[in-house]
Amino acid sequence: MAKNTWHTRWACVTGVIVVTIVVSGWFQAGQSTSDVPVPTIRASTHLVLVDVVVTDKQGKHIDGLRAEDFVVQEKGKNQKIAFFTPPGEVQKRAPELPPGIYSNKPEYRSPGGPLVILLLDAANTPFKDQAYAREQMLKFVKEQYKPGQRTAIFTLTNSLGVLQDFTSDPEVLLKAFQRYQPLAQEMANAAGPRVPNTSSEGGVGSQALSEGMVERMRDFQNIQLAYVLDRRVTTTLAAMRSLARILGGIPGRKSVIWVTASFPYSLIPEDRSVSEAELAESLPSQRQLGLDTRAGGAIAGVEREGHAQEIREASAQLASAQVAIYPVDARGLMSGMEATIDDTPSRQLTDLHGAATVRMSDVTATQETMRDIARETGGVAYINQNEIREGVAIAMGDSGASYTLGYYPEDKKWDGKYRSIKVKLNRDGSEARYRRGYFAIDLATLKDRNAEQGASEALQDSVPDTLVTFSAQVKPTGAGKLGVDFLVDARTLATEDVSGGNKKFNVVLYTAIFSPDGKMLGSQSLKVDQAFDAATYQQIASKGMLLHMDLNLPPGKNQLRMVVRDNRTGHTGSLSAPL
Repeated sequence: MAKNTWHTRWACVTGVIVVTIVVSGWFQAGQSTSDVPVPTIRASTHLVLVDVVVTDKQGKHIDGLRAEDFVVQEKGKNQKIAFFTPPGEVQKRAPELPPGIYSNKPEYRSPGGPLVILLLDAANTPFKDQAYAREQMLKFVKEQYKPGQRTAIFTLTNSLGVLQDFTSDPEVLLKAFQRYQPLAQEMANAAGPRVPNTSSEGGVGSQALSEGMVERMRDFQNIQLAYVLDRRVTTTLAAMRSLARILGGIPGRKSVIWVTASFPYSLIPEDRSVSEAELAESLPSQRQLGLDTRAGGAIAGVEREGHAQEIREASAQLASAQVAIYPVDARGLMSGMEATIDDTPSRQLTDLHGAATVRMSDVTATQETMRDIARETGGVAYINQNEIREGVAIAMGDSGASYTLGYYPEDKKWDGKYRSIKVKLNRDGSEARYRRGYFAIDLATLKDRNAEQGASEALQDSVPDTLVTFSAQVKPTGAGKLGVDFLVDARTLATEDVSGGNKKFNVVLYTAIFSPDGKMLGSQSLKVDQAFDAATYQQIASKGMLLHMDLNLPPGKNQLRMVVRDNRTGHTGSLSAPL
């Protein structure tokens, strides 16, 4: 086929008639379903979304507010509200998909009401506290869960897992919690260094040698423990990135109730480019003290410095995805005598009173980090209470009571710096809770982005990523062959303006087949890196992008995972299909 020859044919995808235009014999654009909603967040704009939960002095939610009741400020300057959504708006329920058709579009992931994720964190929580949290979650579902609330149960071990995808059925949730088994902490039983016996020697030199040996052994063990702590940091950051990928394409606020004993770092900005007055107002409990000046908080401070760029990016991704984190302390009421996750075998805490003091300092610091995480994302920390299920109930009550405000910042310089946000209400006796700021990071301009790592992480996600939305038709095409048609919503892709008024896409499609035990049996990719004139671009934007891949199909009950990655932003969409 000649390079600029156009050919039209008809095909059937997701039950509708699709007009297919073939360019150069390999690129196709097809028409998507007409009822697909415009994404809340466009990949090519810098719309800032702020979710606000409004309550009265008694903590009851206030309904019926309008856009003019709110004032939004960024770095102290008023911003024009360009987007407003009140609580209670319900996503249109989508029709059932035909056999062999799969989709990660919002109407299939969230058909009715806000979403809540209960995240059981085994990576940062000792075994006994995991067991207590499980018991509390079972009580919550049995006694307090309100049917109709779309809820999923995620777990965090070495990676983010899914115990139960979104459901409104309390019986399904109850069975999922009953299946959950707590996991022992990594290196939890590591022994402390053995002190050499020098009583028979009795000499000063031998005593000094023994002390030096103990010190070296402790140093070695501290290296091991530092490695474990760093593993906790990287695991938790990866979980936050996964949450942003999974939830980012679904409109509205998403509440993540994170049941944990500790966060190994804080999301508060290390670059204090805010005024002292703003800092005092937004972080009142810190009393002008940085995180690294608090006793046990030095751990979170050091880890924040060591992973500063990753934390900034994860924070920006959570903000864009409208994720509010509600940390719930899995330890319940603390006295200081309990062992904590930050205890190390090298601590020689023989004095019980001293041990309680040190541990309570650590507990206070970790709980302050939980408050930091909550403030930075718009949630609330529930700590030092025995009935942690009550904290879960409070967080779930917030999920359907938030207003969404959107604005385009007057400051057009997307420099990666932290920008503080303040929301005021023109109503007496009301209080607002919202995220306190964001990092002005333009994902399209990030340098040194590892494209393969992003695709690999997306392929490992247990439920669909939604930042790039698409549908897929999967069907055998012959002996040992499988055909996959991707219909990508081009409105969730970013474009680059090139010469002549053309617009360029840079997208990669990945497919991988996994065995039941998680082994990758084969993979394939297809890249679209091409510019189109204005008319063709409009067709692609309105009808979608239809691409085909042929795969070798190994025998067995395997699983196909599909990923579409926008190389300009790093955004991904993913789907899984049984084979």
